[in-house]
Amino acid sequence: MLTYIWIGLGSALGGIGRYWCANIISRHFGEALPWGTIVVNVLGSLAIGILAGLVSPDGRALISPDARALLMIGVCGGYTTFSSFSLQTLNLVRNGDWLFASANIFLSVFLCLIAVWLGYQGATTLSR
Repeated sequence: MLTYIWIGLGSALGGIGRYWCANIISRHFGEALPWGTIVVNVLGSLAIGILAGLVSPDGRALISPDARALLMIGVCGGYTTFSSFSLQTLNLVRNGDWLFASANIFLSVFLCLIAVWLGYQGATTLSR
């Protein structure tokens, strides 16, 4: 039961961080293309890649299962916004903005995959 509490706390912190970061990015770059969501998803992917590399069984930073759940499931899960990405893409399509919808899909998926790979590679390199 304690694990669920840690995940809930982490999710709350991640959600607050997502709201804060996405709003800052949106204010600076506008909302025609949802840059705030893209940036949040890339940063969240980078963070979970780093954590996965650091706290894996052969990584440098062995942490408790509860701490891992707090950080990876809670904070990262609460921070990243794939559901927001999906809804924003649907709205772009419904508005006929096919170019922005395609850019949102490509940039979000490609940049997040690169970010999680970079985070994991960097963390596993540091863990050796």
